[in-house]
Amino acid sequence: MADYRLYGLDGVDKVASAVWIEAADDDSAIAIAAELMGERKWELWAGRRLVGRPGRAGAAGGNAG
Repeated sequence: MADYRLYGLDGVDKVASAVWIEAADDDSAIAIAAELMGERKWELWAGRRLVGRPGRAGAAGGNAG
């Protein structure tokens, strides 16, 4: 299991909330984040690495890595 930080973003892409999650891998963490956040904007990080941010330009399937 790996630790991830899930950030909820506000209307100007500033951090509005944060929660730690654990998942087996990046794909599982992205699925958890999507379920928790629904239609809200979010970013998912593993340490200094951006794992996912839905709608990010150039990101395949919401994955920025």
